[in-house]
Amino acid sequence: MFLVDKPYMSDFLKRTLKDNNVPIIGTEIAKEFNLLKGTKLISENEAIEKFKNTKNPLIYTTSENAIGWISKNLNFTDLPEKINLFKDKFKFREMTRSMCPDFFYKEVGIANLKEINFDELPVPFIIKPSIGFFSMGVYRVTNYDDWVQTIDSIYIEMDQVKGLYPDVVLDTSSFIIEQYITGEEFAVDAYYTSTGEPVVVGIHKHTFSSDEDVSDRVYTTSKEIIENNLEEFTEFVRDIGKLAKVKNFPVHIELRRGNDGDLLPIEVNPMRFGGWCTTADSTYGAYGFNPYLYYYSQKIPDWNEILKGKEDKIFSIVILDNSTGISVDKIKSFDSEKLISCFEKPLEFRKVDHKEYPLFGFLFTETRVDNFAELDKILHSDLKEFVLLEK
Repeated sequence: MFLVDKPYMSDFLKRTLKDNNVPIIGTEIAKEFNLLKGTKLISENEAIEKFKNTKNPLIYTTSENAIGWISKNLNFTDLPEKINLFKDKFKFREMTRSMCPDFFYKEVGIANLKEINFDELPVPFIIKPSIGFFSMGVYRVTNYDDWVQTIDSIYIEMDQVKGLYPDVVLDTSSFIIEQYITGEEFAVDAYYTSTGEPVVVGIHKHTFSSDEDVSDRVYTTSKEIIENNLEEFTEFVRDIGKLAKVKNFPVHIELRRGNDGDLLPIEVNPMRFGGWCTTADSTYGAYGFNPYLYYYSQKIPDWNEILKGKEDKIFSIVILDNSTGISVDKIKSFDSEKLISCFEKPLEFRKVDHKEYPLFGFLFTETRVDNFAELDKILHSDLKEFVLLEK
């Protein structure tokens, strides 16, 4: 069954669940999502009883906000423990130490950042919340001056986002410092079957504007990206599953292929595919199969068939975070029509209330391989050209 929660549920997912009679746990938040008439809702008590009588229950969450419900109501299962193995980045590094034994990482409380001996850290390095979401609180540090400025920026940003998400989603009290992994970055949607076998249902390449960029602006998928990585990534997902011993478990994995060719995990987001219904919806738009249903029905994509006719096309998610440097209260609106006009084949624009979340929205688009310039342009944009200021 599906457990939905804030901040977002796409129309595509709503149709998927209604048309296929997939049950949704009837929390108060679920009832606020304007679900389609005829959607199958089951009560929280009924759901809990079903889980009591099911080994390795099959559940999917739309948001990590739902982790709190699982921790509270399903503590008789091993789900809270398995989720925490992935959600807590320090525990995750401990679990996967055998996969990358020489990888440097260190956990530190936010109150102790200024006490760290900078000379003991590998430069460059990444610092981020031990329990985090999106790119909130993520910084790349290349020298001591960077470090001093980063500490100040962390205190400011964490104060701004405090309370935006539950602590199980974004905990600003503890940070992890990790050596910087060079190479290409990817996001992989996958699930583990009832027997623990890995099934990859989507691969997106995370494209950056520069080596210093740590934002989530553009994710792309294509026939080439899938074919070049599917076999290797499937084995990588398998290795993680063996360490965590998970079954009936969806994941959104971020990884990098180092310059030496080795795969290194960045993090694994448990119980879901890409947040805000992004990567799974993008996969459907690109390739025509539904990752939500493939997990629910334990189906395996026939990638050879799926990728036919997808040559020379790139399908992208453009995440429009507020990178303007302008405070939210000074921004009146975001000109989505102007943004959409910058792309040759926009597929869907999803507007987000930028006063509630630090995002203007998401754009799904299709681009010819030889027109990558339109994606490169948005990668380097601070989005100021698309905002209207308050008078």
